[in-house]
Amino acid sequence: MASRSRLAPVLRRVAIPSWRRPATATCPAMCVTRGMSSTAPRQLRESSARSAKYTSDSYPEIKRDSRFAQITKEHVDYFKTLLGKESAVVDGVTAGVAEDDMEPYNGDWMHKYRGHCKLVLKPASTEQVSKILKYCNENVLAVVPQGGNTGLVGGSVPVFDEIVVSTSRMNQIRFFDDVSGVLVADAGVILEVADQFLAEKGYIFPLDLGAKGSCHIGGNVSTNAGGLRLLRYGSLHGSVLGVEAVLPDGTILDDLSRLRKNNTGYDLKQLFIGGEGTIGMITAVSIHCPQRSNAVNVAFLGLESYEKLQQAFREAKSQLGEILSAFELMDSESQEILHKVKDNKRPLEQRHPFYCLIETSGSNADHDNEKLEKFLEDVMTKEIVADGVVAQDEAQLKALWSQREGITESVGHWGGVYKYDVSIPLQDMYKLVEDVRKRVEDAGLKGETDEYPIIEVIGYGHMGDSNLHLNVAVRRYDKKVEEALEPYVYEWIKDKNGSISAEHGLGIAKKKYIGYSRNETTVGLMKQIKNLYDPKGIMNPYKYI
Repeated sequence: MASRSRLAPVLRRVAIPSWRRPATATCPAMCVTRGMSSTAPRQLRESSARSAKYTSDSYPEIKRDSRFAQITKEHVDYFKTLLGKESAVVDGVTAGVAEDDMEPYNGDWMHKYRGHCKLVLKPASTEQVSKILKYCNENVLAVVPQGGNTGLVGGSVPVFDEIVVSTSRMNQIRFFDDVSGVLVADAGVILEVADQFLAEKGYIFPLDLGAKGSCHIGGNVSTNAGGLRLLRYGSLHGSVLGVEAVLPDGTILDDLSRLRKNNTGYDLKQLFIGGEGTIGMITAVSIHCPQRSNAVNVAFLGLESYEKLQQAFREAKSQLGEILSAFELMDSESQEILHKVKDNKRPLEQRHPFYCLIETSGSNADHDNEKLEKFLEDVMTKEIVADGVVAQDEAQLKALWSQREGITESVGHWGGVYKYDVSIPLQDMYKLVEDVRKRVEDAGLKGETDEYPIIEVIGYGHMGDSNLHLNVAVRRYDKKVEEALEPYVYEWIKDKNGSISAEHGLGIAKKKYIGYSRNETTVGLMKQIKNLYDPKGIMNPYKYI
């Protein structure tokens, strides 16, 4: 066993006096504040549209579907009468609307996608959504459901003049059972708000994202978001018990089951989890929420190779077992970018090729501390881990998590970022980052000066579920960069039997690449489902189906 004297000096470097007492949350509220409470999407969106090209210009092969009607004053008048409140309609068709009022719905936070939408509707109830979609279907008006608009693939951004139907006013908690942990909430409830509500009851939302301060839970379900808690609580396909959704013809699917077991025929809710609003619009969700842990520990470790990182993950699963709640990987390049932008203090004095953040959460602080202590001693004795720190209080816990959650915002600091959120078998996962970095360097696209579009290629993500975030930070979006990356990245992933989308869906970014992860039979069945529920094609057109 490694002596305490060997480990303690390592941890004292960053003003943490002892590694033997990790941060322990003594009440549920303490866990709520973990991470970033304000997120990149909302912070960046004001400037995004000004610098983003129209999607129709970036993708000239996509043409406006001639089946869809042009929006008229008669249409606008109907919606204004239906919704009543003036603030429920952002009308750029018949009234002069300030560009800043419309552009948040037309653009994405990455500065990559921008639509021509001139009408935004904000229904306050499922019944209003039903009447909106029924009217749009009858008049063949294209629709884009939109929540917090924090996605990465343009799935919630209009391409042409589609009507945006926002869930922002549908933001009520409908029901919570403090015995079973079942929550029923409107689609427009912000993820962080839901989690804070649950914290007061001693529970936790089984999903956590860097965008939690902006994203809506309906959008999370529509894209089958994975996030930081999937290792512990699994995917939304297992947590969501039921959905309420409106089909294109206005039919309301009321399937808000509160039961964990309901084996009565087809499980229709699964069509909407990850469906990206292509066959209907989710208006409410029923979800099973676990009890919140009252003991939370976070460790930030430096490692010398990806092989060591895999060893650490294997040991964490073996030794920490039931209390392991997150295992996040970061390469040195991602940390360099983070500190260039944030200029904050590094947790570790020495630089390392790789870092990981480990979180444990349980019900017994003494038990958890002892397990983590033994794990750290073991991995350092075996020289799997080179250096590390453990949070001693809530402030340090948040600071360590910011080393991971702050990457998403920082990487787009210079002008833009190409993001690939993919699943790859663990043994090959980081090799994609290395191969892409070499490819763009060989192509003369990466450099220190403004003549080079690419600043850096980085890799980070969820080690616990083989989910890599390959990010290419750029000074500007450039077709030469896209040509170097696509379809190369997707071909590489297919060769390793991976998935081109681990989270966030396909949207417009990956629509033509679905064949790299799905065969013709599967895609054909998807199209049959789309044609069955949305024969006029009004729901979220121009995307992957």
